[in-house]
Amino acid sequence: MSNRLATTQSLYLRKHADNPIDWWYWCDEALETAREQDKPIFLSIGYSSCHWCTVMEGEAFSDEAIADYLNANFLPIKVDREERPDIDSIYMQALQMMTGQGGWPLNIFLTPGDLVPFYGGTYFPIEPRYGRPGFLDILQAVRRFYDVEKEKLQAFKQEILTNLQQSTILPAAAPESLTKELLHQGIETNTAVISPNNVGGPSFPMIPYASLALQGSRFKRESRYNGRQLSIQRGLNLALGGIFDHVGGGFHRYTVDPTWTVPHFEKMLYDNGQIVEYLANLWSAGVHEPAFARAIAKTVNWLKREMTSPEGYFYAAQDADSFSTTDAAEPEEGAFYVWSYEELEELLTPEELAQLQAQFTVTQEGNFEGTNVLQRLHQGELSASLEKALDKLFTIRYGKTSAEIDTFAPARNNQEARKGNWEGRIPPVTDTKMIVAWNSLMISGLAKAYSVFREQLYLDLATKAANFILEKQWVERRFHRLNYDGQAKVAAQAEDYALFIKALLDLQAASPTATHWLEQAIKIQTEFDELLLSVEMGGYYNNAADTGQDLLIREQSYIDNATPAANGVAIANLVRLALLTENLEYLERAERALQTFSSIMARSPQACPSLFTALDWFERGTLVRASEEQLNNLIFHYFPTVVYRWEKDLPNDMLGLVCQGLSCLEPAQNQEQLLAQIGQASSSL
Repeated sequence: MSNRLATTQSLYLRKHADNPIDWWYWCDEALETAREQDKPIFLSIGYSSCHWCTVMEGEAFSDEAIADYLNANFLPIKVDREERPDIDSIYMQALQMMTGQGGWPLNIFLTPGDLVPFYGGTYFPIEPRYGRPGFLDILQAVRRFYDVEKEKLQAFKQEILTNLQQSTILPAAAPESLTKELLHQGIETNTAVISPNNVGGPSFPMIPYASLALQGSRFKRESRYNGRQLSIQRGLNLALGGIFDHVGGGFHRYTVDPTWTVPHFEKMLYDNGQIVEYLANLWSAGVHEPAFARAIAKTVNWLKREMTSPEGYFYAAQDADSFSTTDAAEPEEGAFYVWSYEELEELLTPEELAQLQAQFTVTQEGNFEGTNVLQRLHQGELSASLEKALDKLFTIRYGKTSAEIDTFAPARNNQEARKGNWEGRIPPVTDTKMIVAWNSLMISGLAKAYSVFREQLYLDLATKAANFILEKQWVERRFHRLNYDGQAKVAAQAEDYALFIKALLDLQAASPTATHWLEQAIKIQTEFDELLLSVEMGGYYNNAADTGQDLLIREQSYIDNATPAANGVAIANLVRLALLTENLEYLERAERALQTFSSIMARSPQACPSLFTALDWFERGTLVRASEEQLNNLIFHYFPTVVYRWEKDLPNDMLGLVCQGLSCLEPAQNQEQLLAQIGQASSSL
């Protein structure tokens, strides 16, 4: 018999609908029931493509004895972190305070009524193993502690709550805190993060760090690091490594090793949007590596084929695991993507296999559980014959050649995956919900790729997704974060506002004569300021005051994780809007927010590369006013802190006008002078 989660729209929650656990979703009724029954809350947070979340669902959460005890002694609540990142952020911070580490699934226990956490962990096995106690033992110990150790419980709760509350108080900044030295320190520290000396264990894209390193490399300054070279190497790791799906396109979440070889196979929209933008920036910065253009093109093809809804928005993620056969008991990680040597010998001619081995990591032993993850060995362009061989692998995977497939319908759950009439391999499950923040990252990547390569498909996909959000994501004049099959859900959070405004500004940058993108950005910025701006401190809260009454604290996101922090993006947006509109209120708001976070930037620069990107915009933001023809000649150049404004009626002797802050340079008379002025204005430190 299904539980309450069967009626929810979240794929992650519905995966737990047949558990014997009497799950609730996060709602007022659940919280009130826990209070009335004096039951501690067991809060479990994860997401649909999380591997260990799936493992725990099939083990501990499917066990009858565990379910009986949990139902009798706790009130269990499931939360999809992609729906409610505000809830996840608070309790992840609490778990890190308790244990020094975090991750998903996030399993944490709260006292009813006040919702203060008092014990937590990540994956709990059904029986003691991996150096971890069994889940039933944990439940019994937690309930005993809750019932018997009231004084210790209260003291521990108070310590956690005090620490959480103090985390929202930012240290006061000195009046002259925003200096060139601070920017230099931030660039230096964050460039070091992508240095090979810092690599060990898994390899993550870490695009906010790589982007700042590339952006900072345009300055002529003393540094221990060659930021440009490190940025290029990060691009090569991504475009050549096993993290990229060389057959079907798209980037996996990360690799489990420091050599960029074997990925954790889930594909997240937010990674792909950021990586496309980053590789396009490398190309515009003069690094014309064919592998970058190939990775972008194949990723856009994957996006169009597998991740774009008929309405034009982009799906959220694809699982790491998939079924190898229709009667397999459990899905296997990477089954859709890997190749045995025997399979390659059967599929390819001896000549094709030899070519593949010359360019990719292909051996009889394999590099992943006896199979091969394809990783390129060399830079440069692949031959037409090798591309043809790779398309044979594509055909085995999808049932048709890449030229024959325009769209590939997703498997929305395990049942659809098992029973689908697939012509090739059984695909992983796709989470088809629309998340504004993640769609925005993809729109920005497509807009930048269009600016550089002028491929109309890139702009068409970005435009359609942006228009969907503009048309469908307002309910009763409030912006909403999610869309499930045409229904907008959950009030937008700071990252949704900030990243969508950035996406609209990026579309305007890619097509400067399309002024409606700027108009929409201004409109949404107004709503953002009205609902989430911290008038007292500066910067933006994660959520509006009327949507977070049941949360312990009201946070301001400034730490970059897999996605850039909302405040870093929002501040850069304010500078861009000030330049484009000449409304200095935006600039004042940006300055105040930077001052608010400046003590954090000085003390923990490695935590917040996006704030330093924003500081770079504040210090070196430049406006170029020119004709449509001249703007089209400029936008493929790498000028990371420049905005463009279309001017219809420039004097005949003026090619363009470069302005910075409250002053403009002399009118440029020719293309060489205009480029020199832009470079000087945006690159002097």
